[in-house]
Amino acid sequence: MRTALVIGTGLIGTSAALALTQRGVTVHLVDHDPEQARTAAALGAGTDEVPDGRVDLAIIAAPPAHVATVLADAMRRDAARGYIDVASVKGGPRRELEHLGLDLSSYIGTHPMSGREKSGPLAASGDLFEGRPWVLTPTRDTDTEVLNLALELVSHCRAVPVVMDADAHDRAVALVSHMPHLVSNMVAARLQHAEEAAVRLCGQGIRDVTRIAASDPGMWIDILSANPGPVADLLADVSTDLDETVRALRALQSSDEAKRQEGSAGIEDVLRRGNAGQVRVPGKHGSAPRVYEVVAVLIDDQPGQLARIFADAGMAGVNIEDVRIEHATGQQAGLVQLMVEPKSVPVLSAALRERGWALRQ
Repeated sequence: MRTALVIGTGLIGTSAALALTQRGVTVHLVDHDPEQARTAAALGAGTDEVPDGRVDLAIIAAPPAHVATVLADAMRRDAARGYIDVASVKGGPRRELEHLGLDLSSYIGTHPMSGREKSGPLAASGDLFEGRPWVLTPTRDTDTEVLNLALELVSHCRAVPVVMDADAHDRAVALVSHMPHLVSNMVAARLQHAEEAAVRLCGQGIRDVTRIAASDPGMWIDILSANPGPVADLLADVSTDLDETVRALRALQSSDEAKRQEGSAGIEDVLRRGNAGQVRVPGKHGSAPRVYEVVAVLIDDQPGQLARIFADAGMAGVNIEDVRIEHATGQQAGLVQLMVEPKSVPVLSAALRERGWALRQ
């Protein structure tokens, strides 16, 4: 990749542009607000001059509701060899693009799992994505060249590629991002009219819980509007837990010893389930070492081969944590090494063999 076009110079777009520029890529910056693009350029993220001809990769950094429109316009202008978006929802934009009848072989949906409670180019950083998962959602139509460009972008940003089905991604981010954001706001809302004497007692606990409630409401309305169903389902589960917890706390107020014991057991249950869930959260920047195993696949040097492998892995429910490609010298073939968790090896191997792929032991 030598040239890139970033359309949308907010936090994510500008951060990606900074990372690419730092690695020698010529980046062109475009935004519906020209002043924001100029700000990003002044920060060293690239140039706000119009590119002279097609670039290698166009990065659409627009809200989910606008991805399809912006991407369709860029494709019709033949702005790039490959196109990606970095929106936090993947299924909806893809279906909109399919409805528009566009050739999506040059497109792959992506989502870098990193951000801040602040937005805009001034909040951007070239190391924002370092060590963080960057989800790729290829389809069987995705061209290998475009997938390679996306992987190169992830590498330049020092992120970790994770391959997922688009709808599975949307359910996952509802759990780990969208629902927690709403819960954080609900807790923070209790402070709005609280007595000043109580607010002065705020410690690190309430700061941790409410930190992300400082995010831009307009941006989050766009995100939640694109993924309402999965978030609503999760909040319904949280609501059930809240109702049960309220009943347990009321029972602790009872003069009946049996009811108090029942209430105590209810509180202990939710706290222990919380403990069990919390220990599954990876350390900062994936600091806990993880061991992966390799599934090696022989491929022909034909367009779309890598994309089809990733799509087949996604259909099998397996996340590809990393990928390496070895080209056979003088031959129209190569070896793709797929890094996956050990427990996923038999599942992925069986799924790929069933779909006709040749695996090397």
